Amino acid sequence: MLPAPTARLRFREMTEADVVPMAALLGDPAVMAHYPAPKTPEEAVLWIAGNRTRYLQDGHGLWIIEGHEGAFLGDCGLTWQSVNGERRLEVGYHVRADRQGRGYATEAAAACRDLARDRALADQLVAIIHPGNTASRRVAEKIGMTHVDDDVSGMPAEVFAALGISSRTVMGMSLV
Repeated sequence: MLPAPTARLRFREMTEADVVPMAALLGDPAVMAHYPAPKTPEEAVLWIAGNRTRYLQDGHGLWIIEGHEGAFLGDCGLTWQSVNGERRLEVGYHVRADRQGRGYATEAAAACRDLARDRALADQLVAIIHPGNTASRRVAEKIGMTHVDDDVSGMPAEVFAALGISSRTVMGMSLV
């Protein structure tokens, strides 16, 4: 299961062959500014393996996003997370620093939201965002999410949610 291609993007599953671009993405201090630290190449290998396991177990995970011409742009997808003890489907995204600010994260996240809605994967889609990450907050808002919490299991984090995605509405707004 993959999100439908968008006007500028296509999605594909991660493979072991993606270790170099994923290590560059996840190892970039600008991309990982709101994480405890950039990831090592070894952690990028584990990131890919974890997503490959999610594809088998859940039918989804984070996917590679690339332009229609094949240029690697980052990753985006759907993963299950624990939010205050409850299992929630999260949309997550990382875009290369030199490609940020062009709407790729919003375009990819909207395609993932639509997949979650069309496949009725969950009643609620969330985005867990570091309090200082204003760019990520804007992406969540642009795809119809609203701020619902400031805490995830005792850690400061902004939680944005799109409610009722399986019923084709978000906060009373049709997504069809």
